[in-house]
Amino acid sequence: MSETDPTLERLEDQIGWYDRKSSYSQRAYKWLKVIEIIAAALVPLTAGLHLPAIVTGALGVVIAVLEGLLQLNQYQHHWITYRSTCETLKHEKYLYLAKAGPYSAAAAPHVLLAERIGSLVSQEHATWAAGQEEASKQKHE
Repeated sequence: MSETDPTLERLEDQIGWYDRKSSYSQRAYKWLKVIEIIAAALVPLTAGLHLPAIVTGALGVVIAVLEGLLQLNQYQHHWITYRSTCETLKHEKYLYLAKAGPYSAAAAPHVLLAERIGSLVSQEHATWAAGQEEASKQKHE
């Protein structure tokens, strides 16, 4: 791959961005979920040990806040969506480099690659925007 090729540079940039964002979202989702599970498991223990009600109540608050953060930030959804887009972009890269799939018969494979990258990224952005719009509508209902 040529380092000065803007199409391939954009492809690599997009693969890196989606990979980083997917990894971050996965880590955030799993950490918050593990803490939430631990807090939920501690509720009956604190009640059974007859600890002050404030302890059990605080655990309930922690659970509610963590679940709110998970819903608000949509870490699981972003993890899956970003990973899917990243893997699709990698697939396009390998098809292009191998001159396989749609690139094998294309009159201008490089142009086709640019168009397909643009289409994939635009599709993901449109899905994201639609999700934001839907979340905004639900907030105001």
